[in-house]
Amino acid sequence: MPRLIPFRLAAACLLAFSLALAVAAGASAKGFSADLRVVGSGGKVLAEKTVSTANTSVKTSPKATCFGPGSGGSGDSVSIKGDTAMGLLAHASKSTAALSPLLISDSFDFGLALCGVGSSVAKGSSSWYLKINHESLEVSGDAAKIKPGDEVLWDLAPSFPYPDELVLVAPDTAKAGMPFTVRVFSYDEKGKKSPQAGANVSGAAKPTGADGRTTVTLSGPKRLSARASGEIPSAREAVCVGGHCPK
Repeated sequence: MPRLIPFRLAAACLLAFSLALAVAAGASAKGFSADLRVVGSGGKVLAEKTVSTANTSVKTSPKATCFGPGSGGSGDSVSIKGDTAMGLLAHASKSTAALSPLLISDSFDFGLALCGVGSSVAKGSSSWYLKINHESLEVSGDAAKIKPGDEVLWDLAPSFPYPDELVLVAPDTAKAGMPFTVRVFSYDEKGKKSPQAGANVSGAAKPTGADGRTTVTLSGPKRLSARASGEIPSAREAVCVGGHCPK
C-alpha cells in the first residue's frame, strides 16, 4: 500500500523548494562578473576587462547587413539577458567607447546576429567568432549562457575556418634584468590545446619554439601578450618587477 506523505511534511518541502527558487532568482537578478575580450579588425584589442552582468536593452540596426542584402535589423529595441555572451558585450558597450555602437540584426529565427562592434564591422567573408572558455559555440550570442568567472571572447575573424586563440602563460613576478620563461598555447575551435611555435611575445628576443616556450627579460613591470600570424592574439598578462606592477 502506498505510503502517504503527511500534509505538514509536503508543505515544508514545497516551502523549501520555493525558497530555493527565490534565492536562485535573487542571485540572477544581482548578476555576476565575467571576463570579456573583444578583438576587432586587424587584431586590434577593443576591450579586455571584467564586466558585471545585467539585463540590457539595445537597438537593432538596419545597417547590420553583413549576412547579405535584406538581413539588416528592424531598428526596434530588443532586451538581452545579462547571463549570455551577447548580454555581456551589450552591457559593456554602454560604458566602453570602443565597443559602441553595436550593429545587431533581429532578422533571423536563430537569434540576434552581430555585424559590428565600434569601428570593426564584418564585411565580405569576415564574421564575428564567439568562444567561451576557449571553446566555440553553435548558438547565437544571445543564447550562449555564461557563468561567473567565464572567459568570453568575441573576435572579428577574416574568414572561415576560424583562427586559433592564443593563450600566454607567464609568471606573476620577475626580477629586473633576469630572464624568465613564458609559454604560448593555441586553442582550436573545439578548445583543444597545443603549444604554439613561432609566436612573438612582447619583451622576448626570439619567437617561441616548437614547445611554445621563449624567454623574456624585463627592466620594469609590463603587460605581456603573444601574437602569431593569422591567429587571435593572447590576452595581456601582467608581470610585476621589483615590487611594482603594471597599471
